Amino acid sequence: MRLLAIVPSMYDTSPGQRFRIEQWEPLLLQRGVEITYAPFENELLHGLLYQTGNLGGKLAHVSRGFARRLSVIKSVREFDAVYIFREAALLGPAVFERMIQRRRVPIVFDFDDAIFVSYRSPSNGYLSYLKFAAKTKTICRLASHVMVGNSYLAEYARQFNSNVTIVPTTIDTEKYSVRQKNADDVPVVGWTGSFSTVQHLDTLRSALQKLARQEKFRLRVIGTPEYHLEGVEVEALRWHSQTELADLRPVDIGIMPLPNDAWSKGKCGLKALQFMAMGIPTICSPVGVNTEIIQDGENGFIANTEQEWIDQLGRLLRSPTLRAQIGLAGRATVEQKYSAIAQVPRVYEVLESIAYGAPGLAPTRPVGSLPRRSDYNSV
Repeated sequence: MRLLAIVPSMYDTSPGQRFRIEQWEPLLLQRGVEITYAPFENELLHGLLYQTGNLGGKLAHVSRGFARRLSVIKSVREFDAVYIFREAALLGPAVFERMIQRRRVPIVFDFDDAIFVSYRSPSNGYLSYLKFAAKTKTICRLASHVMVGNSYLAEYARQFNSNVTIVPTTIDTEKYSVRQKNADDVPVVGWTGSFSTVQHLDTLRSALQKLARQEKFRLRVIGTPEYHLEGVEVEALRWHSQTELADLRPVDIGIMPLPNDAWSKGKCGLKALQFMAMGIPTICSPVGVNTEIIQDGENGFIANTEQEWIDQLGRLLRSPTLRAQIGLAGRATVEQKYSAIAQVPRVYEVLESIAYGAPGLAPTRPVGSLPRRSDYNSV
């Protein structure tokens, strides 16, 4: 099967994209699916998007992205199906999606966030509103099948398309492994995210400061080069895909605070799953899919109020035995329900159904040599 993956970001640069189609690729290849990536971004645009300001430069490079998209759309008939992650273009209505549908190439549309909710990015300000959040329903209608990361997103998608499959965000359990911790070390509480989501960690500032007066711990913040919290020993690190696993390994307790809003309800628990896959006991806010992933007190903890955060963190900080017990239970949950190995067969069934009409149907076009991944990355 020849699959064109129309994605927003360059390869190995975006968490959602990395933990969905990019992570599934090796397992799909074993089933005969050859993926060609067509990112909207190039290196210049990628660098600009995560900086504040420079609106003119961003718009100029986005317009060049539109030109690259047009070039890619011309080739869609060379493929058995098109996979669209989130959207075909970073800004504007569903123009390119309509162009693909008119060429009668089946589309599988995949999203793992509440992209139908207008969201103002800290990096891009009001430029975010040009994303046309309402186009999500149009893409759902145009798609042959929709894949989503949780039941909240599925409820939205089913308003516009009856062919909807929930495929949770997955973890490569071969890469994410459990390591023995030294119980004598000062425990490390860890958070991972980005410049745009560090505001979620800010909601715990008071709780962490109060906890530091009672318990000894260090706070590791991954995703921003600076983070200051008076009274708490903090280590802040930029996020890099090459060092992601090494940066997570020293963490003894993972935290994932979220606000209870429409955008956060669409989150698919990636950060919690990363911690859990490494045997790190995890505490989450009771928002969205978190309460499906975590059974409170069994494979992790749920905390809502400030006092609940202090209490749950305190319990884990004081007991290496409890940390190990909860961490291993979390790891087992990921292996059973949230591993790439467990979920990719379902992804393949979706792709097969839209590309060939029915499972087991032979390809209708000959499979020749495919463009290399770099051919589209450099367009």
